[in-house]
Amino acid sequence: MEGTIYSLIPAVIMLLLVIITRNVLISLGTGIIVGALLIHNFNILSSITEIWEVFYTIFYADGEWQIGNIFLLSFLILLGILTAFLQASGGSRAFGDWMMKRVKTRTGAQVMTAVIGIIIFIDDYFNSLAVGQIARPLTDRHRISRAKLAYFIDSSSAPVTVLAPISSWGAYIIGTLGTLFAANEITEYQPFEAFIQMIPLNFYAISAIILVFIVAYFHLDLGPMHTHEKRAEKDGELLSPEQDNVAGDLGDVFDPHKDGKVYHLLVPIIVLFIVTIGSMYTTGVIEASSYGLIDAFANTNVNLSLILGGLSSVIVAAVFYFSQRVPRSEFGKILIEGTKTMMPAINILLLAWMIGSIIGSIGTGDYLAGLVENASINVSLLPVILFIISAIMALATGTSWGTFGIMLPIAANIMVNTDESLLLPALAAVLAGAVFGDHCSPISDTTVLSSTGAGANHIDHVLTQLPYAIIAAVSAIVGFTLVGYTHSTLLSLLVTILLMSIIVIVLKKSVVDRRKEKTTMK
Repeated sequence: MEGTIYSLIPAVIMLLLVIITRNVLISLGTGIIVGALLIHNFNILSSITEIWEVFYTIFYADGEWQIGNIFLLSFLILLGILTAFLQASGGSRAFGDWMMKRVKTRTGAQVMTAVIGIIIFIDDYFNSLAVGQIARPLTDRHRISRAKLAYFIDSSSAPVTVLAPISSWGAYIIGTLGTLFAANEITEYQPFEAFIQMIPLNFYAISAIILVFIVAYFHLDLGPMHTHEKRAEKDGELLSPEQDNVAGDLGDVFDPHKDGKVYHLLVPIIVLFIVTIGSMYTTGVIEASSYGLIDAFANTNVNLSLILGGLSSVIVAAVFYFSQRVPRSEFGKILIEGTKTMMPAINILLLAWMIGSIIGSIGTGDYLAGLVENASINVSLLPVILFIISAIMALATGTSWGTFGIMLPIAANIMVNTDESLLLPALAAVLAGAVFGDHCSPISDTTVLSSTGAGANHIDHVLTQLPYAIIAAVSAIVGFTLVGYTHSTLLSLLVTILLMSIIVIVLKKSVVDRRKEKTTMK
């Protein structure tokens, strides 16, 4: 079964169940079970053993604790506790009141959220969780659905991070390029120079970012997003009425303290920023023995940095809260409720890691990569083919970085032996495809954390983001096809943006006409 077309079965079943049942835990669990059965030729006892091993290796493997995973899960709990402190202290309400006086329209609130997402480019995890903490008090007041907030967060995290050389993603990619260039004896480019030249070639990431601002400014609410936004604006219901126990959402568990101040929210968030980014740089410097930004962020310990930042911000938020002379007995409630609100996200993340491991064992990525290596394809079509294969791989496996690791070496090897002038477009196509697949995948950790940061239902986020991701991807496909034949970065980028603009205009007009028709019928 491994490395054959059958290796696609667990991912396909999981994705279909997500759409049909809208229950991500059942869907992931089924995919895990089916994958384990395929790996062990339907031997039930061996399959059960496989599932157990996949679970405990998340925490302990090869004779040592998996500290990175434990830190990330701990950071989620700290974030839940921080959210509880910010709500109970009245900081979230005070910040919402303060921002309402300055950002007075729904459009302004949405654009501001998009801008914050662009500014926080240092790491996708940090972006996903921090933007929600800052923007949610304002977007809630302006009756912007949590699904839309999650879209803004997700589509301005990975797309921005993959374009920024001074980021955890940029550093990882630059380091990978250095290894690839040395292995393939490529001397025409230096890794950093190549990364910079690849930025305008990442047609999907650029399209996704532009589309975020179009959606924010012109209220382009497509498909299920329109349902969520209409309900939020009309009835004030930010979540689907049938949804409860949403990760990151405390509802009305705490009555905000009447003496809450704006700084009760801002200062803990600023501490989170400063300590996390400072720790990322420091851990990178220690590991790389270099003070250079690129070297530091290529070797940073993101999860350790997150937990240090999270712990520092929780301590500051706790000091502010108890300075309001509240009962000490409230501390236990804040810890419990803050932890409880993050359990749905932790459960999804654990199962996503498990099915990712199962899919890795069954060779789904290897099978898809082999399709590219063994096919006889027109060289000019290779960038767009690599984009599509990378997207499918990231969609099925839920990991951009894993897709980078598999597909970048393959792309480099193919182009060196066919047409080296298309090397950078091909590598950029891999990056773009991986981010697109990541956006569409319900098992992507970034997608999970985006819905958590927004306090949105996870499947609602995946389904509402999908139409926008497809628009950007269709435009990018045309761009990568064009660059393969013309070798012109500027022309291909302009055509990509122009095509996306035309699609948006047509869809906007169609949506407006359809709503007018419904109004007339009434």
